[in-house]
Amino acid sequence: MTRAFICGLEGIALLPEEKVFLREAAPWGVILFRRNVESREQLRALTESVRDALGWQAPVLVDQEGGRVQRLAAPHWRAYPSASAFASVDDPERMAWLGARLMAHDLAEVGIDVDCLPVLDTPIEGAHAVIGDRAYSRDPAQIARRGRAAAEGLMAGGVLPVMKHVPGHGRAKSDSHLELPVVDAPRAELEAVDFPPFTANADLPMAMSAHVVFTAIDPSAPATQSRIVIDEVIRGRIGFDGLLMTDDLSMKALSGTFRERAEKSIAAGCDIVLHCNGKLDEARPVAEGAPTLSGKALARAQAALALRKGQDIDVVAAIAEFESAMAAA
Repeated sequence: MTRAFICGLEGIALLPEEKVFLREAAPWGVILFRRNVESREQLRALTESVRDALGWQAPVLVDQEGGRVQRLAAPHWRAYPSASAFASVDDPERMAWLGARLMAHDLAEVGIDVDCLPVLDTPIEGAHAVIGDRAYSRDPAQIARRGRAAAEGLMAGGVLPVMKHVPGHGRAKSDSHLELPVVDAPRAELEAVDFPPFTANADLPMAMSAHVVFTAIDPSAPATQSRIVIDEVIRGRIGFDGLLMTDDLSMKALSGTFRERAEKSIAAGCDIVLHCNGKLDEARPVAEGAPTLSGKALARAQAALALRKGQDIDVVAAIAEFESAMAAA
């Protein structure tokens, strides 16, 4: 039976002990990083070996945003601009769509079918730069439109989007990779600025939670591990009913053992937990803390995977259009 977690891998090929782990622990899917990427041929072989272990349906995820978050990079793949760069073009939504559609083409070629994009966080003045130019704008309405365009571009290429980091990481004054951010903004301000891009895209199939404490909602736990935030805000106010995965459990924003981190996140209402660094000594307790994927979580996972249906595109013409528009910006 598939368990409710996603894990990372150590290197460019599946190690024997990783193959055993995948078959025994049965994660829903895996997520890849720059350490796992060498060439097209190598990456295709890696994704095929993952599916040999987990089954053809297993999703393979990546963070391919463009800008400073691009796991598939030169010299084998083209460089994509950061989300903020689309603000300078004549038709930001068209270019956000086209850039994502081209990224989907790159990913599908090597067997990757989930991209952790779009970033729908709304950055504010004085916030930590961990979001920064990864955001489409500082205007929630523009973020919502450009994020929607990017998500639709991915899906047009058969790659599923994951909107992040719900319910918002844009006003955090610290990096959740390194410590737990605490946001003290009033709830009314969060509802006016931070939540709208997610609400406008609440019908997307998947979302990733924020390791951020919102004191106006639940001062006792980060959103990832807060039943209040997930029930009242993510499922309630925002209206998201798709598959909710955690951000990386190995980030220093969270505390406790890895099993405890997984158990707390699932108990709060996350459907799937994510562990990224490829260290099996951490992944094993995450797997122990992750339940069998069942009930609503299983239904949401199945509904998401059913959307992996792409259409052909004239790649040469698309590249020419995209590069011409971005060069003129």
